Amino acid sequence: MSAPTITPVLVRLKLSLLRNGLRQSSGRRAAYVASAVLTLLFAAAQLIGLIALRGHAHAASVVVLLVAVLALGWAVMPLFFPGGDETLDPTRLVMLPLRPRPLVRALLASSLVGIGPLFTLCLLTGSVIAVAHGATAYVVGVVGVVLALLVCVALARAVAAANIRLLTSRKGRDLAVLSGLVIAIGAQLVNFGAQRLGSSGLGQLDPAADVLRWVPPASAIGAVDAASEGSYGVALLQLALTAGALAALIAVWSRHLTRLMTEPDGSTLQAAAETAVRESTGLGRLLPAGRTGTVMERSLRYIWRDPKTKAAWVTSLAIGMIVPLFNALQGTGSLYFACFAAGMLGIQMYNQFGQDTSAFWMVAMTISDTRDAYAELRARALALLVITLPYATLVTVLTAALLGDWSRLPEALGLSFALLGAMLATGAWTSARFPYSIPQEGYKNVAPGQVGLAWISIFGGMVAAALLCAPVIALTIWLNITANGDDWRWLLLPAGTAYGAAITVAGLRLAAPRTAARLPEILTAVSRG
Repeated sequence: MSAPTITPVLVRLKLSLLRNGLRQSSGRRAAYVASAVLTLLFAAAQLIGLIALRGHAHAASVVVLLVAVLALGWAVMPLFFPGGDETLDPTRLVMLPLRPRPLVRALLASSLVGIGPLFTLCLLTGSVIAVAHGATAYVVGVVGVVLALLVCVALARAVAAANIRLLTSRKGRDLAVLSGLVIAIGAQLVNFGAQRLGSSGLGQLDPAADVLRWVPPASAIGAVDAASEGSYGVALLQLALTAGALAALIAVWSRHLTRLMTEPDGSTLQAAAETAVRESTGLGRLLPAGRTGTVMERSLRYIWRDPKTKAAWVTSLAIGMIVPLFNALQGTGSLYFACFAAGMLGIQMYNQFGQDTSAFWMVAMTISDTRDAYAELRARALALLVITLPYATLVTVLTAALLGDWSRLPEALGLSFALLGAMLATGAWTSARFPYSIPQEGYKNVAPGQVGLAWISIFGGMVAAALLCAPVIALTIWLNITANGDDWRWLLLPAGTAYGAAITVAGLRLAAPRTAARLPEILTAVSRG
């Protein structure tokens, strides 16, 4: 008597997880419904656009590249969003008497339930319609869509199974902070590529598509195009490549499942011991002695170890470099865009105490007067300057090199340093005046009920920083419109540096007495999350 299949059980389990998750709160249900509607509308728009592409000379190149990018998205999704789908974690099933092979089949079937597979199915269907001509091509297209969809899902599952020990650890969850970097870089790459295609046409895609049409799962769509042209042998070979990739992915997935369900997890013990040894030496030796060095080391460790703080820094570092450099590469930028780097990193000074969350009470116990508060704020500002000063300088120099505008480098650096000083000053003051909590769980950066405080703190502080930079901006404009101003523009570097340092010290001294006087209110505000 054969054992009953577990595939229907896991499919029903996936549906139950979705249904019960929506029952938790009306807010979660509304967010899910809204995201589902928007995703389906976008999928419908893409489907219509792909159908409209039918008959275009370069339609095959477009759809092959589209499917390749789609598969890449499925591959990186488990790394960036490990908590997005609870069923991606096979370790939840290790205590059940299940064999890997039937478990793989059941998990593969349950993975086809959700918005992501439906979105992928719409794009694959549109891709087939865009290039299919003739009954044979449509038959190949049906097989290709099924194979391509299964390859995408199996790829995500295999990646998740191979990295699940890492992804469910604290260190592994930090991989999600890379999503900000990838999204920032990807958006600029798409923008840059769209501009190039708009000026040169879709023909530039053909060389890349000729290679990717032999790489699964894009090879499944390449098979449809080959069948449309009567190259049935090529189409059969490309379908075979896709089927072979699916079989290989399932084999890899099954092997990792076997390992997960039979081997103990001791992977983090030795790593934790080695990390403790490494962290006990090195960083503290490079910092000043006393309270200043202690606070700087704590702030730098937050940047490296706290997921929310690290995510904010990674995103700011990426966008701060991408905006000026990509504009320079496109020939539409200005050296003054390099100030964007200083502005993005200066934002990290805002809500300094909120980053500590409930642990701020230990900091508050060490602050008894204005002098202690000033020392605390000054050390936090110095920790930021350790990163922001060389980074802002690097971005400005690289932008000048790309533009070939070395004559304006001193004034751009002076403006960057002045802006950075102004943001450190206003950030210290708003941290004391408008503190808010940062939830440690989930993707929210502001606790419920404190959104208004966050807006006032960040955007109000940025406006104030821009106003504080008005003297340096006015001096820059005056030297650029004055007849003999070119001979004196180099003075903007020492002037901007001195002004930024002076305004930073002034801001810290103004924020220190307010910080010492409002310690109970600050502690209450930052502990809400």
